[in-house]
Amino acid sequence: MNKQKIAIAITGASGSIYAQVLLNKIEKLKDQFEEVALVMSDNAKDVWLHELGNSDYEKFNFKLYGKNDFMSPIASGSARFQTLIICPCSMGTLARIAAGISNDLITRAADVMLKERRKLILVTRDTPLSLIHINNMKTVTEAGGIICPASPSFYSQPRTLEEVAATVVDRVIDLAGITQESYRWGQ
Repeated sequence: MNKQKIAIAITGASGSIYAQVLLNKIEKLKDQFEEVALVMSDNAKDVWLHELGNSDYEKFNFKLYGKNDFMSPIASGSARFQTLIICPCSMGTLARIAAGISNDLITRAADVMLKERRKLILVTRDTPLSLIHINNMKTVTEAGGIICPASPSFYSQPRTLEEVAATVVDRVIDLAGITQESYRWGQ
């Protein structure tokens, strides 16, 4: 099996639990990766602390890059990262990606994924959506990105907040082409 390089970006949208569950699952699947890069906006760190009451994002054995570290390998297509997951993805980040504005490492890495025709997955978390949001989603989709709204499913009968979040994260992991054991319809 070829190990892939993936990057995970966390923005300041509400929904830090999605990022936490994603990082926990990626850590358990680490044998599938050559490298995992992590980048967070300042707001992401503040929202994580507010929503989860900790800074556990620091405990993961992933390389954490600063939000303005344009020397990071995920800022260049030549580093050959195959996937970028932005979870959760704020509407501001979505808008900057749709407009091609690379003002920080998150939006630059997204731009790289699109220009290199690699996998970009945006786990959007806002509701309701304005027409501007919808048009930005359309633009990113037409450019090759995947919009995966943080809309949990309930047919697996999740009982905890983590299990609810996992219904979204499991879809994201599947979209990224990562092998995992998870609930499947009809099981």
